[in-house]
Amino acid sequence: MSNFPAFRATLPSMAGKTVVITGTTSGTGNAAATTLAELGAKVLVLNRSSERSTASFTKLTASSPDADLHSVECDLQSFASVRSAAATVAELCPEGVHVLCNNAGVMALADTATGDGFDVQMQTNHLSHFLLTRELMPLLDRAAAATGESRIVNHSSVARMAPSKTLNGDYLSKKGGDLGGDGSKLENMMFRGPRWVRYNQSKLANAAFTAALHNRLQTSGSKVKALVAHPGLANTHLQKTSVTEGGMGSFFTNIFMKFSQPAEDGAMGILSCMCLPGARSGQFYGPGSGAAAFRGRAEPFELESYYDNPATRNLLWAKSEEAIGTAFDL
Repeated sequence: MSNFPAFRATLPSMAGKTVVITGTTSGTGNAAATTLAELGAKVLVLNRSSERSTASFTKLTASSPDADLHSVECDLQSFASVRSAAATVAELCPEGVHVLCNNAGVMALADTATGDGFDVQMQTNHLSHFLLTRELMPLLDRAAAATGESRIVNHSSVARMAPSKTLNGDYLSKKGGDLGGDGSKLENMMFRGPRWVRYNQSKLANAAFTAALHNRLQTSGSKVKALVAHPGLANTHLQKTSVTEGGMGSFFTNIFMKFSQPAEDGAMGILSCMCLPGARSGQFYGPGSGAAAFRGRAEPFELESYYDNPATRNLLWAKSEEAIGTAFDL
């Protein structure tokens, strides 16, 4: 039984708010964008150009014909595309940005490099979002100055916990295609091996980025909040893509996904971070904080010490700045 309808009824109007969200062609991002449009927000969806992104935006506009909706091309596997998308957002949003949701992600892909030379999972899931956040920070500051706050919402996973709780700088470095290979069929079927280590590191980076942002924003006296969520085990296109790409075995995946919840339920974490008036900077929303937190209402908990510590926060920031080739000062 879905928890989403009861949760949806608790969300406030988002009229007058401008929201930027990545990865909305399906899954949690699509559910979030649809809900935000219904709540009256101005919504900018950032996706790689494809038939799927065109079709999803057409459906979004049809479902909320009176909403202020904008589609911006953004390929998270290209830093140049991210910078171009940020420039377009700035043109479309002279009022600033009230919420940036770094939602998009890929999972268990092969050991390949992007055109920029980084692991495809790390650049898509974290590094390009780090760059996008940097580029949009003036717009977030503008909205916060006008309304009292703005928010950056990152999307992590229960995979942040395993197989490692230690962020390794190599995975944030220009070593794409040389980070362990693709693993055996058995390893992938059991969610083990190098593909899953790379995914773990990217999702750990999402949480560490939030911790680093929160710490730096609070220190600087900023009115911008930094929050993070995880979707539990949500039934989305992510699993289908991973099976197609060889990262998951179809038989075991079909069994495992019987424990999943609908994509709309998986979106409750990011929607809580984006919309709830009481959400605080430095909070983590999800259906529990443990490794088996697969289903249920999204509830807040505190950032965890294995990534929310000076060494990890500083490593994450330094390696991310090195990757994008520019400083990110707050």
